[in-house]
Amino acid sequence: MSDWQDGWYRPEPGQPGTGQVPSGGAGGGRAAWPEQPPARRGPGLPATGRPGPAGPGTGRRRQSGHRGRRIALIVGLVVVVLVVALVGSYFYVDSKLNRSVTLPAFSGQSAGQNWLIAGADSRQGLSQQQIVSLHVGDVTGTENSDSLMLLHIGSGRPVLISIPRDSYVPIPGYGDNKINAALGFGGPALLVKTVENVTGLQINHYMGIGFGGLVSVVNQVGGVTMCLPKALHDYDSGANIPAGCHNLDGAQALAFVRDRHSFANEDLQRIEDQRAFLKALLDKATSPGVYLNPFVALPFGSAAASSISVDQGTHLYDLIQAALALRNPQTGTVPVADSNYETANAGDALLWNRSEALQLFNDLKNNQQVPADLLTGTTVG
Repeated sequence: MSDWQDGWYRPEPGQPGTGQVPSGGAGGGRAAWPEQPPARRGPGLPATGRPGPAGPGTGRRRQSGHRGRRIALIVGLVVVVLVVALVGSYFYVDSKLNRSVTLPAFSGQSAGQNWLIAGADSRQGLSQQQIVSLHVGDVTGTENSDSLMLLHIGSGRPVLISIPRDSYVPIPGYGDNKINAALGFGGPALLVKTVENVTGLQINHYMGIGFGGLVSVVNQVGGVTMCLPKALHDYDSGANIPAGCHNLDGAQALAFVRDRHSFANEDLQRIEDQRAFLKALLDKATSPGVYLNPFVALPFGSAAASSISVDQGTHLYDLIQAALALRNPQTGTVPVADSNYETANAGDALLWNRSEALQLFNDLKNNQQVPADLLTGTTVG
């Protein structure tokens, strides 16, 4: 075969391409095509610059890289959506809080943070049929506090103290009376002022809930489990609950926390049951099964926010703090000297053990550990 073909010099196999014309070849003296610089290598290209087979795994690496970026993008979008939903839900629930309570001025000093939690015998929002079915009585007139608890959040374990509703104390502007009458005399502000005066503690936040609100909150969270050592049968409250563990719905829960006639010590046992129920309710409300399920968490948060009355400085974050503190607090009742104290103006009342009560509240006021003998604990009746 000729060394020349179509005007291009082709060296013999194995012969270096010098670009020189062999002597004596046809077309002697004709210049050969100038030698070109080597082509730059790129992915999948040989040194000649012609496309060649891709390197091992190059296509797979490119595909996996695209797939990884798509997955990262999807995950990022999901996170953004969740964050926006959570932030939106927070502000939505926070906006539904009924901030109708104005706290009175406090001139003393008190460490930590104190909540006054009041269960009022309010029938607001209940139909006549509900009033009958819930056994709450068709009562008109003033609204009293059916239960009263003080939650102290300090540097140590939270402390939850029940204040018996029949406690005989001075009510500013009304003389000595049962403490539950303060709510009816002057609303939450007077109740807070009364508690501050007799305990020396500043009340930083107030939370109040009526009968209908409790029923709604319990139903929205899917019921609350309580374990009873004996059956409860009380016509007045409507309690008819067998012994053992039961998931109480809203109506059953209301009957349980109002029942006092099933016990020899009546109201003193009832307030222990109320503390136990409150803890069980908050355990359920702050469990992953509730707060990680938007179809339960949002209706529950909305129902709770619209069912309770709080002070003007309370936000959802404060309520979450209180809820977490109520999951495992130290508990007790204000020390009692006489649970059948005869009064001239209020019938049978309850008289505090002044020296022990003063020690209890002074320890809380100074954020100190309360002696164990002043904390009676909580046992379901």
